[in-house]
Amino acid sequence: MAEESQSQQENSEENAEASQIVEAGPVSRWLTENDFGHECLNPDHQGIEIIKTQPEYLLPMATALYAYGFNYLQCQGGYDAGPGKELVSFYHLIKVSDHADRPEEVRLKVFLPRANPRVPSVYWIWKTADWQERESYDMFGIVYEGHPYLKRILMHEDWVGWPLRKDYVSPDFYELQHAY
Repeated sequence: MAEESQSQQENSEENAEASQIVEAGPVSRWLTENDFGHECLNPDHQGIEIIKTQPEYLLPMATALYAYGFNYLQCQGGYDAGPGKELVSFYHLIKVSDHADRPEEVRLKVFLPRANPRVPSVYWIWKTADWQERESYDMFGIVYEGHPYLKRILMHEDWVGWPLRKDYVSPDFYELQHAY
């Protein structure tokens, strides 16, 4: 009886490990064939493939994906994984063509340390990244190196801190300046 219980426990552990393995999607397989180091994450709720890359590999990978046909940056943004955890810069890419009923989509994610969140700007590949990267900088403090005009876009230029970080402490008051 004890052996049967132990066998069932081992099977459940194997099933748990197997469920953590993410099957590579078509974009991930293409990146692997072309020697781009990355990690596959679980697809989102719509089945869109999510690929994790390191900051130093973002530009080569983004350039390759652009050449592969991902010619539209639908959305660039950031989020905070939690107090003390990493910040994430993400890029939702689409292959726009005249003959596609449902275009192919992929999402890139770059996980960054809180202390010095720096990642290359993709502005020079997709011009739509301009204001989106500025907003991520303004709200999370992610520095997009090589961006032509990285400065605050929503908060006043003298604002202290990054308001959408989960460890952000709101000031007791904010003095309205230049309101009238």
